[in-house]
Amino acid sequence: MKLIEGKSIAETVYGECLESFEELKAAGFLPGLAVVLVGEDPASRAYVGSKEKKCQELGMHSVKIELPAETKQEDLHQVILDLNADETIHGILVQLPLPNHLDEDAVILRIDPAKDVDGLHPVNLGKLAMDDPTGFAPCTPSGCQRMLVESGIETSGANVVIVGRSLLVGKSLALLMMGKGEGGNATVTIAHSRTKDLKAVTREADILVAAIGIPHFIGPDHVKEGAVVVDVGINRIADPTAPRGSRLVGDVDFDAVKDKCEAITPVPGGVGRMTIAMLMANTIRACRLKEGL
Repeated sequence: MKLIEGKSIAETVYGECLESFEELKAAGFLPGLAVVLVGEDPASRAYVGSKEKKCQELGMHSVKIELPAETKQEDLHQVILDLNADETIHGILVQLPLPNHLDEDAVILRIDPAKDVDGLHPVNLGKLAMDDPTGFAPCTPSGCQRMLVESGIETSGANVVIVGRSLLVGKSLALLMMGKGEGGNATVTIAHSRTKDLKAVTREADILVAAIGIPHFIGPDHVKEGAVVVDVGINRIADPTAPRGSRLVGDVDFDAVKDKCEAITPVPGGVGRMTIAMLMANTIRACRLKEGL
């Protein structure tokens, strides 16, 4: 069993980012990322902190806008419009989820597609479906694909089953892996909570991706011998033996499944590390596209 760890692959992406960053800097351009955080959600605050730290490490221009949980829809829209007009900002990310009273789709629609480095604007999703390289793919699916490529996992002609149909992961990853080129050309099935005989479907997968948001949902009966398993889930469960009384686990029962796999990603230390890496890569590419480099 091969462990596909995110740290080393993310470092490869950061190395590419630094090389591109130096080229931009030499040409007089500084990539800039703005992250908008609404409310006090602890997990969102931690993610935003990690993104800000990585921007600083790479030397990028970084702006963090923190708004109270009671922020009105029109006020959040104005923040986005101001960032669209800011020439020093090449990427805009609104940290999700937003407080319940805010319409996330309406907010995403306000982001300039050329600055939508989270890849959720309909223009970018359309470009993803059309194999248009000028668009931005969502960061987590991009990270999954990059992990497979860097690990030497053959995707061309492979049967891929993705458990989970969210736009953020499942649907976008399906488009990436059906696309032409490296990390693509796969035959993709999207399964979900209404799929009949789910275990029979997932056991057909050469590459099984779990993105359903339920801790330890995927067990050994879901996985065929020699499959590659990518676990996108990040769930916190109670554990009285852990220092904090809880621990992070994935959507896959790692210990029960690992011996059946050719390769598997861990949680933590797997896909999660790639999401921020791909965000940095998208931001630098947004700068290159804007400046015609």
